Amino acid sequence: MPGFFRSRAGRQCLSVMMLGGVLWLLGILLEFGDGLSAFVQMFDDYGAEKLVLAFVIAGAMSFIYSILRIADLRREMELRAAAQFKADWTATHDHLTKLPNRYAFERKKLARPDASDEEHNAAARNVTVFSVDLDGFKKVNDLVGHKGGDILLIEVARRICSLGNADCVYRFGGDEFVIIGAGMTEEREKHFARVLIQAVTRPISIEGFAVEVGASVGYERWTEGSEPLENAAHRADLAMYEAKSRGPNHALAFEASMQDKVAERASLETKLRTAIQQKAIRPFYQPLIDLKTGDICGFEALARWSDDTGVNIPPPVFIGIAEETGMITELFENLLSQACRDALGWHAHIVLSFNISPVQMEDRLLASRILKVLAASGLPPERLEIEITENALIQDPAIAAVILDELHAAGVQIALDDFGTGYSSLAQLARYRFDKIKIDKSFVATYQEDERQEKIVRAMLGLGHSLNIKTTAEGIEEHSQLGYLTRLGCDIGQGYLFGKAMPADEAAAFIDERMQTLSAAG
Repeated sequence: MPGFFRSRAGRQCLSVMMLGGVLWLLGILLEFGDGLSAFVQMFDDYGAEKLVLAFVIAGAMSFIYSILRIADLRREMELRAAAQFKADWTATHDHLTKLPNRYAFERKKLARPDASDEEHNAAARNVTVFSVDLDGFKKVNDLVGHKGGDILLIEVARRICSLGNADCVYRFGGDEFVIIGAGMTEEREKHFARVLIQAVTRPISIEGFAVEVGASVGYERWTEGSEPLENAAHRADLAMYEAKSRGPNHALAFEASMQDKVAERASLETKLRTAIQQKAIRPFYQPLIDLKTGDICGFEALARWSDDTGVNIPPPVFIGIAEETGMITELFENLLSQACRDALGWHAHIVLSFNISPVQMEDRLLASRILKVLAASGLPPERLEIEITENALIQDPAIAAVILDELHAAGVQIALDDFGTGYSSLAQLARYRFDKIKIDKSFVATYQEDERQEKIVRAMLGLGHSLNIKTTAEGIEEHSQLGYLTRLGCDIGQGYLFGKAMPADEAAAFIDERMQTLSAAG
């Protein structure tokens, strides 16, 4: 029977039935009208006409009220729908660039193509996800402030949107953007990634400054229905981080080896956490030699770690992970505590030199942490020298100034490490008070082959003398380098020519041997 009403004859029959029903209802209404008229005539003497009129008026008023109420309800529903739309838009869009955000991306439903063109649809179902991260954005914030940084982000968003549809560009937060492109060939993906970098890296004028940022791009292809779109975005992120590790303005497609690298890093992070808890990472000590007397004047503490299999993990690797994961504070305190205890066994004139990472310089409690470790170990503050790189000072100059002032007031010495390789070296010397500057080993290694490098070394040593600041030359490996630096008046030398980093027991033996040699020579 249901199938009958879907046929033409069935529809005609249904129409006749509905017409009959309407005529029947009209007949009932007419018959009711005749009956009502007869009722009024019969009870006219009892005021029936007025009663009926009252019912009619009441019915009309009720009808009008209902119409008005329906109109009010409709307006209320429209206002509610508008408010809900606004709230949803706010939740799914970035307030600064007005681009869809990560939440909007997670809700993204790609339109299904029409099945009429199979070849075209096969390409359309292939979607490429591009992940873009800006390089050097923090420097722009430092130069033109957060307001200027906002202007840059808005301009970058506008440039990216000009390359495609705006509803396919997302801002995931900070300086990270995601773009979705459909139906791209492999060659087109490479070209689009290059165009993205060119668009983002063009100079932008902000408050009279021409500022530039770099861009790292990673991308991955996704086939509709194969997996959640977020999975492809995650792999594009991995490719982007790999591109970033190779320097600014690189673009890479995702490869399986990148996933393996992430898994390896996750495993290393777990091992590192355990090693820090068990205090398995130990300080080694590289000697600092007074070039005027040949005596040992200090040791620089350097972190060393061998995992359970005996493999040595390079310090830049595990220190970088510790910084990224927030484990650097615990690692730092463990190493400094052990180094201070070891230094107590050295001669009183031998100083312990210890490095501070740029991440730690953002910690307002850093000075109190250092002084607390010193108090617990019993090492006099005058025997501790803290080494800080120039790059660490630009993260937050105000906090850096407070930290250095607190340490100086307590008697701790401060050395400017890797001098000449960071930002605004002379500006750092003018702003902060240092007890020592360390000439980076890259200058020591190349001054003999490069006349300009040789002049820079001379200038740095002369600057140290004029400011009455001691100078340390790193990376001394040859006697010719030692002789040259000694003639120029360098105060302290460090490098393989004097000794490599060694564990605490070997450092103690090195001190005794050095003292005996100097005594015999005297």
